[in-house]
Amino acid sequence: MNRFTLPRDIYFGKDSLETLKTLKGKKAIVVTGGSSMRKFGFLDKVIAYLEEAGMEVKTLEGVEPDPSVETVMNGAKVMREFGPDWIVSIGGGSPIDAAKAMWIFYEYPEFTFEKAVVPFGLPELRQKAKFVAIPSTSGTATEVTAFSVITDYKNQIKYPLADFNLTPDIAIVDPEIAETMPATLTAHTGMDALTHAIEAYVASNRSVFSDPLAMQAIVMIKENLLKSFSGDKAAREEMHNAQCLAGMAFSNALLGITHSMAHKTGAVFHIPHGCANAIYLPYVIDFNKKACGERYAAIAKNLGLAGNSQDELIDSLTDMVKQLNKAMNIPQDLKEYGITEEDFNANVDRISANAIEDACTGSNPRAISVEEMKKLFTCIFTGEKVNF
Repeated sequence: MNRFTLPRDIYFGKDSLETLKTLKGKKAIVVTGGSSMRKFGFLDKVIAYLEEAGMEVKTLEGVEPDPSVETVMNGAKVMREFGPDWIVSIGGGSPIDAAKAMWIFYEYPEFTFEKAVVPFGLPELRQKAKFVAIPSTSGTATEVTAFSVITDYKNQIKYPLADFNLTPDIAIVDPEIAETMPATLTAHTGMDALTHAIEAYVASNRSVFSDPLAMQAIVMIKENLLKSFSGDKAAREEMHNAQCLAGMAFSNALLGITHSMAHKTGAVFHIPHGCANAIYLPYVIDFNKKACGERYAAIAKNLGLAGNSQDELIDSLTDMVKQLNKAMNIPQDLKEYGITEEDFNANVDRISANAIEDACTGSNPRAISVEEMKKLFTCIFTGEKVNF
């Protein structure tokens, strides 16, 4: 038996933020990141709409990029003291992911982070609060997914929490919020979305329900990412919707080792998540093609890429990814990113072993050993084509 889970409601298009006026409840806590949502007036709008709905509102600001276990536990404590029946998070993937994790420990104070990292092992949520997610970036799609990525800085490792309980009740995908993204963030989040869609299309848990969402997202991203990067507002809206489609696909189909590797190198080499995915994706496609070459070829055909054979079509797909990276100033390999040989050699064994243990590795279409993971990382460091 398979399962396909989405938020109960997804509101999209301009002015969809006004949906907050219709919520029923007594108290809402708003979780956000740095100052951008306040700077552009969206945080004030959220607060005003919730107050218009008759709720007492508290804000929890300052969630850092790659939120820590400590941030999560401190936020959960604030929630327990305030007692909200709605948790509303606005911002990029970091504050929404943090708010999801806070939700767990708000409702279950005795639960531990060690238990939370066990995939699909959370207790039943919504005992105290429901969850609204409002993304400001067009990439993570955490507003529609069953995932939250939290960083344990003491052990230099990112943990993806995975459980259908974490899927928000309401997602508000308002394109006006995404128009505030700077170009670099647009590039990184856009390539994150492309990676989500491609990995979902080949993941072991893919289905007839997830495939159309993944493929449509890939098409929309190819058509709109570079225009969005250059600041085109219509393309920004298309990308905001496309990343949401990709999220709906991968939340159910799951992901693969591109994400496993990005999770385990982000805290060590301090590479932004979307940038890491962008660098790793072509190499992972070449590794995985022995197991699912026909799926990658189908993507290339659907995009109208050149190729008379499966291998030629796959090469066209990896070339497309590399060309997108080049056009948006994303490095082609880890050496170009700035990782030194000394730093790489000092960490490759650890990140390879950790990537194997990542929750996303189990749904990768091709099995991989620690030694193969190390070889794959080495190719990504040097820029050498994967041929094993």
